[in-house]
Amino acid sequence: MRKAGLIICLFFSLTSQGQISRPLQFKEESFDFGNVVEKEGAVTHVFEFTNTFNKPVKILAVKPSCSCTAPDWSKEEIAPGKTGFVKAEFNPKGRPGFFTKTLTVTTDADSNPFILQIKGTVETDHDKKLAGLNKSRGHWRVKSTSFNLGKVYIKNEYVVREFQVANGGKKAINYLGSYDGPAYIRVNVEPKTLQPGEIGIIRIGYNGKVRNAYGLQSDNVVIYTDDENIPAKSFDVFATLEDFFPELTPQEAAKAPKLLLNQTALDFGRVNQNQSTTREVTISNLGQSPLELRSVQGNCTCIVTEVDKQTIKTGQSATVRISYNPQDRKGTQQKAVTIYSNDPKDPVQRIIFTAYAED
Repeated sequence: MRKAGLIICLFFSLTSQGQISRPLQFKEESFDFGNVVEKEGAVTHVFEFTNTFNKPVKILAVKPSCSCTAPDWSKEEIAPGKTGFVKAEFNPKGRPGFFTKTLTVTTDADSNPFILQIKGTVETDHDKKLAGLNKSRGHWRVKSTSFNLGKVYIKNEYVVREFQVANGGKKAINYLGSYDGPAYIRVNVEPKTLQPGEIGIIRIGYNGKVRNAYGLQSDNVVIYTDDENIPAKSFDVFATLEDFFPELTPQEAAKAPKLLLNQTALDFGRVNQNQSTTREVTISNLGQSPLELRSVQGNCTCIVTEVDKQTIKTGQSATVRISYNPQDRKGTQQKAVTIYSNDPKDPVQRIIFTAYAED
């Protein structure tokens, strides 16, 4: 046991000596520049060290791993306990993106060189221009691969929304002037030729009258370019359609229909999966003109709605039956049914309901 203990002590003694036997003690052996702006030129960092040896030490050479890194260092001998430096200068010109470089430092006191590291990310003007355009369709860069037009009124005119697009490639990309899509959607790209790093506009026109639907609508367009990477670029187009009502005079407002729901929140309670449960809501017309129910729709394929009449005369009511089948959904559910009508003051009204789906 004493012999084993002696061996262990000797091992730790030698290990400890090995740990402190290196002649130079650097404050750090790696440095991260973070983001380096290319146009601002070279960046430098100084690695400081202390001579922890028992005699003077001289740096013989510092060799960089890349010609883009220019080193400098203390040329004189460093006495015991004194400090010196190794300076790294990195030139980011023409080197976009992440980088990691090393400096190999040799001394006259140790055959094992020190390896110092610098790293960072070179940021170009091109990168700044494309900030926020993080999605790609080939070399096109966009904010999103879908175009959400928001609310579009059902009018016989094209509502136009603009979306930024940039050329993230190294070659010019031409819009060929053609696209595939439904008749109620128009597409244009300006400028038709996007140079590398240039930002342009995709214009999406949408005609709600031609679409002739209510609520959230989903479509697709394909835009044709000469981009060598995905020349035919596919995008989803979303729009929420509802009727447009001009401002009414007091006399017109007094004669208008008025929709009233007897409840706007329902609780289906506990429901079984793959079984339908039905609730009813009464719709009344408190106005002075017939109330037309243009559309009654759920926000999920799990909802089926039925209305016993589409036109409600003054002072009368209709019943909307809401059937909910959770299908494979489990746990607490919250859904909605939206009613579109010709009530000019409140043409879009919603019924929110909750349910707890269980096996």
